[in-house]
Amino acid sequence: MSEHIAKPRTTAVVLAGGTGQRVGLQIPKQLLKIAGKAVIEHTLAIFQEADGIDDVIVLMAPGFVPEIEKIVAKSGLTKVTKVIEGGATRNETTERAIAAIGAELAEGEDCNVLFHDAVRPLLSQRVIADCVAALDRYQAVDVAIPSADTIIVTRTHGEDGEFITDIPDRSRLRRGQTPQAFKLSTIRRAYQVAAGDPNFQATDDCSVVLKYLPDVPVYVVPGDEYNMKVTQPVDVFIADKLFQLASQTAPRQAGDAAYRELLTGKTLVVFGGSYGIGADVAELARCFGADVYALGRSTTGTHVDNPEHVDDALSKAYGETGRIDFVVNTAGVLRIGRLAETDNATIEEALRVNYLAPVQIARAAHKYLAETQGQLMLYTSSSYTRGRAEYSLYSSTKAAMVNLTQALADEWAADGIRVNCVNPERTATPMRTKAFGQEPVGTLLSSESVARSSLDVLLSDLTGHVIDVRQQDPTRAAAGASGFEQALASVLAQGADA
Repeated sequence: MSEHIAKPRTTAVVLAGGTGQRVGLQIPKQLLKIAGKAVIEHTLAIFQEADGIDDVIVLMAPGFVPEIEKIVAKSGLTKVTKVIEGGATRNETTERAIAAIGAELAEGEDCNVLFHDAVRPLLSQRVIADCVAALDRYQAVDVAIPSADTIIVTRTHGEDGEFITDIPDRSRLRRGQTPQAFKLSTIRRAYQVAAGDPNFQATDDCSVVLKYLPDVPVYVVPGDEYNMKVTQPVDVFIADKLFQLASQTAPRQAGDAAYRELLTGKTLVVFGGSYGIGADVAELARCFGADVYALGRSTTGTHVDNPEHVDDALSKAYGETGRIDFVVNTAGVLRIGRLAETDNATIEEALRVNYLAPVQIARAAHKYLAETQGQLMLYTSSSYTRGRAEYSLYSSTKAAMVNLTQALADEWAADGIRVNCVNPERTATPMRTKAFGQEPVGTLLSSESVARSSLDVLLSDLTGHVIDVRQQDPTRAAAGASGFEQALASVLAQGADA
């Protein structure tokens, strides 16, 4: 029988030494908020969830180490063991990381190390796993994707400008990403050799191995388009939209006992709880031990567009249970028709119920959710991604729910309140039946399945996300797909929905 060989420790080094100058910020760009969290928090959360990563070290821009330490403590990022200042250059920062990791090892001991840019917050678990696996066979690993653009080589001729001198074969060109992964002994040796070169300068670590350890092959792991780097002002906008459009799935609990443990003694207030998704969320949570207040026009006489009704409902729930952990709003009206032919009363109703009511609910719920560090959950529709003819009122107010979610997730992050938005595919609810009549069996989601997914969101740590609920979830159906492919699948599916 062969003797079991223990896997080497794998450390992720998150390089966060850059500044926000190129995106016009006074703070490092890795502290910029996207989808309710600092960019670096998204990045660290990815490594926190990665099975192949044992611990994480952060190399932060000088003067901002305390900021990262606060994020780590508040977010429960237990794998982060050190936050230290980076150097004046990328090379110096890497050398500091190598020294910090090496100081923890016994003499002669080796380990794996992954260097990743903090401002790549959309890294997939697949890429991490592939890098770790590749280190079983190779000493140096890069991540890259094919270039969709033609790459040209130019030369400047004085004041005349640039001229093309070469156009390399695009089929062999790749765009480098991170992580870059190494055996610690290999990257340490590469830097030791490089130290003897008075002209040593590098912008990435694989190039150091390639130049100074030419006998060490650098293996390439396929990256993905989603793994973008937030560098330019437009990148901030794109990253925020990708977080908005990408299919997110909340982790499901291990079983009914887990749901019961998490919900027993908690208070859930559901506006729009008379029927459909809202009623099913309320019933499901009640079965798992939560104190539930399901409110609606036809059952409790609660009109969500009346601020006094909202205040009274929340006050009653708090007075009777002493807490409010979750506030859910599923109330809405669906009016179809050409805007030019729509009367004022219909327009005002759509704005009151679909937009002003969620705003009032959010404002009234804040003080209660701040006490429990709870969650506000809103609902959107697949039509939020683009307006459709005869859906102008509905789709525009549903797009507003997405923006409201992201704004409040950012605004309330310091209070520990999570805010998310559920985006169900076409669902069999009384509101839909009233608008469209009976539709073919099997073409719609059940409100019960949407309620179950909604409960998973409420019990998750997600904030600032739009969570798609689909009959065939792209993130489950295509486990091997990249994040970009999943997002694209989500957008295409939304475009097909009414």
